[in-house]
Formats: sequence, structure tokens, C-alpha cells
Amino acid sequence: MRQYDFTFSRRLPTFLAAGFLTIFAQSASAPAGLTHAQKEEFLLKAKVVSVKPAAKGITNTVRATLSDGQLTHDVSIQRIDETSHNFETNMGMERIFRDSWEFNVAAYKLDRLLGLNMIPATVERTYQGSHAAFTWWVDDVMMDEGERQSKKLQSPDKQTWSDQMAIVNVFDQLIYNIDRNVGNLLYDKNWQLWMIDHTRAFRSNPDLMDAKVLKRCDSALLEKMKQLDAATLKKEIGAYDVGSDQIKGLLARRDKIVKIFDQKGLSALYTTPRPPE
Repeated sequence: MRQYDFTFSRRLPTFLAAGFLTIFAQSASAPAGLTHAQKEEFLLKAKVVSVKPAAKGITNTVRATLSDGQLTHDVSIQRIDETSHNFETNMGMERIFRDSWEFNVAAYKLDRLLGLNMIPATVERTYQGSHAAFTWWVDDVMMDEGERQSKKLQSPDKQTWSDQMAIVNVFDQLIYNIDRNVGNLLYDKNWQLWMIDHTRAFRSNPDLMDAKVLKRCDSALLEKMKQLDAATLKKEIGAYDVGSDQIKGLLARRDKIVKIFDQKGLSALYTTPRPPE
């Protein structure tokens, strides 16, 4: 079974073999103070002015430069949309396996519902006749989790790093993300942790992948999870291939997560400032 407790699988799937750090390498930083709404509008409306291939081995993903005449910024365009039957994953055999760009949008929408600010702005848009996820290129990336581990680097604020990792663990259990790995956790120059690539998430399984990793939880995140309901989830993420079965599974996992931390009590909860918009 894959380990989630601050130690992530180094086995990258075929389409990620080259690592998403290449995808989200540093580009020109955007002006400070852009809101999520402003980034989303840019992603939706800005003109694609140039495109270059993403890292070798990454399926249906390109790096593009967009401009609206005032702002120029890079994005990742991901178009993968595959369904397989009886597909072997690192979590075992899946009867119906989905690998879809739509889950990137759903993960971002859920990040917003939960107030995390740990997933870069992502929208649905068409590219070359295909629907795709357009994701804001993370500014000022220093490294991914794999590089941090290999170089044995430590954040200057170990407590904040630990708090962010705990959020990653909770979020991945909530969305049943079977493909978290060291290549899709990025650190910017301020050591803010960014979660990217959620194309293999949002399964219908009501069980948690690994309850043992749920040791601590941000108190605000826990309260936000408690407020989730089927109607809200259908409205916010239902359009992105997250159907009623997937929503039921998510809420069942939510209930298990809440129960775990209710049993653990206040000693397992902490409060950390949310990353800025």
C-alpha cells in the first residue's frame, strides 16, 4: 500500500514519468495581489500566444503562454480523458478506471469550498477542439517533494510545513486520490506547498485509502468538511465527471474522517493561517 504520511510514492505513472516539476517550472511571476477570480478570468479569456511540448512522457499535456494584452503568464493545458476496465493501479485493481482532466477542475473547486488555497487556479476551456483543464502556472517554484527528499532539505518553518502536509493527507483521503506522488507536490520560494495533478481522484469507494495517515487536522478544514453536502457538491463539482456515486463516496469518506478526529479530540487539531489568495 502506498505511504501518505509525509512519504510519497516515487513510482510515477507512465504519463508522469518525466515529473510534473518540469510542467510547473518557474515562469514570469504574475503581479502580486491577483485574486482567484482574476486568475480564473485570465485562464478563460486570454489568448494562447505560444505553445511548447511538456516534458517527455506526459500524456496530452502542454505548456502554453497566454496573454490578454496586459498580463502574460504560462499555463498547463491537460486533456487526458481515459476510461479503462479492470485497470491495475498502485491501490489495486479498479473495475472502472478514470483518468481525466475534469478531476483537476473538480479538485480546484473543492479546494475553494474548503478554503485551502493550495491548488492553483484551474478552469475548463477548449483547446484544439478538445475540452481541457487550463491550470495557472505556479509562480516561483523551487522544487518538488522528490527533490526536497533527495536533497534532504528542510523548510525554515518546520511546523508550517508539517501543518501543510497534514492537509495534503486529509485532502487526498477525502477525494480518494490514488496518484499522489513526490512529483506533484510543489514548493514555491516561500515554501508554500502546492498540490497539482488530480486526474486519478474522486472515486466512489466509501472507504478511506489509509486511515493511519490521519494524525492531525487543521481545525478550519475540519469544520468546512462538516459543512459539505450533496447539493453543494453537485452544484460545484458535479459538472466535472463527479456523479452521484462519487459524491456519495466522498461524503462517506468525509464522515469517516470527521469521526476519526472527533475521537482523537482537540490534541489532534491545530490552527494555521490560510495561504494568501
